[in-house]
Amino acid sequence: MVARIITGKSIRGALRYNEQKVLEGKAELLLAHRFLQEPETLRWEDKLQRFARLTEKNPRVRTNCVHISLNFAMGENLPGQTLQAIATEYMARLDFGGQPYLVYRHTDAAHPHLHIVTTNLQPDGSRIPLHNLGRYRSEPARKALELRYGLTQAEGQQETPLEALLRLPLSRARYGKSETRRSIAHIVSVVTRTYSYTSLAELNAVLGSFRVRADRGGEQTQMHRRGGLHYRLLDDSGQPVGVPLKASSLPGKPTLATLERRFAQHKQLRKPLRNKLRQRVAEALQAYRPHDRTSLAACLERAQIQVLFREGAGGRVYGVTFLDHGQRAVFNGSELGKAYSAQALLDRLKATTPPIPAPRQEARPSPAPGPVSTASQESPPGQGLSAPSLLQELLQASPEPAYLPYELSKRRKRRKRRRPGL
Repeated sequence: MVARIITGKSIRGALRYNEQKVLEGKAELLLAHRFLQEPETLRWEDKLQRFARLTEKNPRVRTNCVHISLNFAMGENLPGQTLQAIATEYMARLDFGGQPYLVYRHTDAAHPHLHIVTTNLQPDGSRIPLHNLGRYRSEPARKALELRYGLTQAEGQQETPLEALLRLPLSRARYGKSETRRSIAHIVSVVTRTYSYTSLAELNAVLGSFRVRADRGGEQTQMHRRGGLHYRLLDDSGQPVGVPLKASSLPGKPTLATLERRFAQHKQLRKPLRNKLRQRVAEALQAYRPHDRTSLAACLERAQIQVLFREGAGGRVYGVTFLDHGQRAVFNGSELGKAYSAQALLDRLKATTPPIPAPRQEARPSPAPGPVSTASQESPPGQGLSAPSLLQELLQASPEPAYLPYELSKRRKRRKRRRPGL
């Protein structure tokens, strides 16, 4: 396990970063320590105000934010309760056990990791010292937790170039915007090592979502006959661009022979992933009742599932593929069952009645200007923000106090008009 501690001057910024990840489906709030509410009932204001009540105790302290990440080795996919216990014990060993803190589990990188947001200001206004926090408290805590929970020990291990690539979060490659070799190496390394797939077509379904393709060449080419493989970038329309790279030249050497060994391994380990994916697809279909392919894609995207319909000549649909980015697995619809094949899904969409649009209301005259109420006055207690309003709050800049410069705020003296002499 690797622990990284960042101190800063903006609790709002650290909180905004993690909440944005939650909205994007790349993180979840795992634990809210000393918040007196369950994590799922907390609103954005609840989280921010809980920290603000402490930071306001001593406004002179500028560095009042502590943002910690606990990074686990690849393959250490620990259950949520274990992660909560690790985070709680780690914070207690840092002398932050009496502080409020939020623990987020992130899934935006190849390795499992937690983010913890807290403040070093205590209820009496005193501050927990941060000097040498990593050396004298975090390091002993890390070593103790590695032994207690059987985690991979970080000490003495040197990070390889491949491990450095795997730590980076995945994002779509864009030709001309980043170095071709590094973009391909990063995406291929993460996808081939962290996703479950059983064929080159399934692997390409995942790679294609990041604008990369693995290509064997034409059947009559020498590369195809010798089992060669290269990777290349794709443009927005899915056409290859740039110079292809040989598989043997990339970190980890993801050649066809290496991939075929993984095909066999993944076939033995896919059943639990398939059952969970089938359940999540069924729940999404039941909850949102999509009526066309666009609404189907939108409702599955909420569950971190991407659906791809495969079309032949003339636009005829002959198959469907599900990319489960939450579990990092790819399945054909027929593998989930007859009800999830391409034809069965299309028939279901046709049979679903589209929602009736709400009647348009006539514009009403604007009310007379009056005192503006705050968000807490407008919303009843316990009512959470909707996703759009929370997203707007996260993305907007902090409001600046409205004021006029002193020179402009002074009243102009009226000149006395001289009366003409008599």
